[in-house]
Amino acid sequence: MHGSHQAFIHDIATGLGLYYLLLCLMNWAAALWLWRKGPVTYFHFGLMPFTNVLLWLLVGMFFFILAPFTMIGWPPELADFIKGGVNTLSGPVTLTVGALASLTILFLGRRFFVKPVVAWAGFNLALLAMGLSMTDPTFAEIVRKPDNVPIVVLVFLLGFFTWLAGYQAVRNDDRMRQGLPPMEKLDDEKTLVWPDLVYTELICMIALTALLLVWAIMLQAPLEDPASSVKTPNPSKAPWYFLGLQEMLVYFDPWYAGVVLPSVVLVGLMAIPFLDFNRQGSGYYTIEQRRFAYIVFQTGFLQLWVVLIVLGTFLRGPNWNFFGPFEHWDVHKVLPLNNIDLSQYFWVYGLQQSLPRAPEGSSTGLQLAYILLRESPGIIAVLAYFMFLPPLMAATVFRKFFVRMGFLRYMVMSNLLLLMATLPIKMVLRWTFNLKYIISIPEYFLNF
Repeated sequence: MHGSHQAFIHDIATGLGLYYLLLCLMNWAAALWLWRKGPVTYFHFGLMPFTNVLLWLLVGMFFFILAPFTMIGWPPELADFIKGGVNTLSGPVTLTVGALASLTILFLGRRFFVKPVVAWAGFNLALLAMGLSMTDPTFAEIVRKPDNVPIVVLVFLLGFFTWLAGYQAVRNDDRMRQGLPPMEKLDDEKTLVWPDLVYTELICMIALTALLLVWAIMLQAPLEDPASSVKTPNPSKAPWYFLGLQEMLVYFDPWYAGVVLPSVVLVGLMAIPFLDFNRQGSGYYTIEQRRFAYIVFQTGFLQLWVVLIVLGTFLRGPNWNFFGPFEHWDVHKVLPLNNIDLSQYFWVYGLQQSLPRAPEGSSTGLQLAYILLRESPGIIAVLAYFMFLPPLMAATVFRKFFVRMGFLRYMVMSNLLLLMATLPIKMVLRWTFNLKYIISIPEYFLNF
């Protein structure tokens, strides 16, 4: 085992050393930019200009020292207790709740986190954590898969553009609080399509073509063997852009996860211009003038879609079990799933009696009546969720929305939000109580 680990380290040593060297050059380039920029810059901790330059020079020197040690086969590695802690925190419940808590902290402390120096320091820490994690064979095998490499890149790009949008929004909010126009208003310079825009697009096209050529040469196409009913992939995963949908199918029937929820997303996006009563924040970045829309979008996209893609890509292993990022994907790992419907919780475990069933030879109407009786706890819960929560929200947290939107627009908006919330609610119920269906009518293929 020790010999195989040394062989793995020898295999990745050169590439990982070049990775650290690249991080060194990146920080030295930042220090050079600070030196040329002078004392007026957002890229420091409020220190003297030379001290700022020295700070990032030292960070670059740290990576410069790591590079040769890594290349000769002595890379720094994460301790086993850290890997075990990460594996524990990567469980579906802790990861989902932790992601929501992280988004809340980032939103409340956005004035601190959008500072370029904070973002740059966080970026360095994330890249350092990536380098240290690459010394683990399991983590490296998952991340270096040709079809997972672009997902890793997309995660970093998503983090950058989310930060950039927040940075622009906070600057505009500060300016408008001072009575100044947003930054977009100051950029009234017109650009000619020919030749300026065409030349820029041509250069970008050439650069991206070169990047794709290098990418295609360095990474093999993620093609598998021809499809066979005798041997199927384990796990069998959809492309990354469908992994969120595939993850939703774990918690809902196909009619809901594959039809209702995507349709609700499309209808909800089309309904936004008709539901929106806020005329501010059009054409420029802002958070304070679009607080509700910002929170809903960030939660819906990052929490209910990106997190699902991360779960499906990096944590779903053989037999569709959850694995930590440093946990070996054991194909023999089988976890018993004692999924229980809400009707079983109510009748069997609560009232200590069997599920209501129609007598043999009963008419269709009587059988349907018994089915409704059996699933009455779930039906009542779902009806109460959609009937009583909207007026309750209108009387409390969404009072201003109800007054300004009117009854019809408010009911559409509130029910769209409640439908969106069904996904995390059902996920948490499955993970914590093994609840499979709230309403289970397999006789008519109707489960929720």
